[in-house]
Amino acid sequence: MRLTCKHLFIFMFAWLLCFQANAADGKKVRWNLAETWGPNFPIFGDTTKRMAKLVDEMSGGRFVITIDSSNKHKSPLGVFDFVRTGRYQMGHSASYYWKGKDFNTMFFSTVPFGMTASEQYAWFYHGGGMELMKKTYDKYGMMSFPGGNTGVQMGGWFRKEIKTVDDLKGLKMRIPGFAGEVLAELGAKPVNIPAGELYTALERNTIDALEWVGPSLDLRMGFHKIAPFYYTGWHEPATELQFLVNQKAFDKLPPDLQQILVIAMRVSAYDMYIQTVDASAVNLAMLQEEFPDVKIKNFPRPVLAAIRLANAKILKSASDSDPATKEILDSIYDYQDKVRAWTNFSERAYLEAFD
Repeated sequence: MRLTCKHLFIFMFAWLLCFQANAADGKKVRWNLAETWGPNFPIFGDTTKRMAKLVDEMSGGRFVITIDSSNKHKSPLGVFDFVRTGRYQMGHSASYYWKGKDFNTMFFSTVPFGMTASEQYAWFYHGGGMELMKKTYDKYGMMSFPGGNTGVQMGGWFRKEIKTVDDLKGLKMRIPGFAGEVLAELGAKPVNIPAGELYTALERNTIDALEWVGPSLDLRMGFHKIAPFYYTGWHEPATELQFLVNQKAFDKLPPDLQQILVIAMRVSAYDMYIQTVDASAVNLAMLQEEFPDVKIKNFPRPVLAAIRLANAKILKSASDSDPATKEILDSIYDYQDKVRAWTNFSERAYLEAFD
């Protein structure tokens, strides 16, 4: 067929429409993420950077997420409101920081004497945890996703040895979430202080003790130079950070970018967990070899018994007073009973076989 000017015009017009459509589909989306952590904060900050990099690469550069650390937005514990109001499309923090906003948000970080990281991930994705978290955050116009797990966190750094329950009375300790409520029940004075202020607070005797994470992060914070007693954990057996997403912003994304974001968050969350396991192993060995004066201890059994009793009392009271709390706790308890039977049958039996 002979190509006339008319045919050429039609062809070029169709090509132009197609080009414009593809250009519109490929238009860059730019989001900002506010994180609770300071700039280049190890492991936690690695997680947000990894997520943003995955989004950029999987979208072919169509979706770009810029990260603002706490030194820029100036409010480490303001991330909830930043995302809720739309000032930031995303945030990275920990759900138990929002106790003053909504008590039920705390359950999606961890629960004292609760599930391990693998058990809790199974609850999130196969046991109804994600649905309950969505129900909790829906009323604030936000979505919450698992944002990286620290595994078992240590019981904290103490200036003085804890020998009895009485040693907890009047103790000023940085400890957030349910653990703070539990220790307050036993006479301690819990406070919540951002990460960047912890060393100074301990050094200046503003607090007597603190918990942060574990060997993966604690050594670089320098706490061992001030507090010689390092206790193993009970309060945060599977601390999950969170990605917060503004619902309206998410709804405006095309479906493929929504899926890319969800996948990037999930992958980077798991990557943080295995990165933490590795860093904890390396740093525990360093702590034991290079700082032999640090006394690594378990809390005495009578102290743990009192803590467990206080924890049960607080959670029962909360469950009795709020149907939403009861729904979440019932789900956690039921799933923990089921999954712990398998953990005992598999991992515990395996480890005990070689003790």
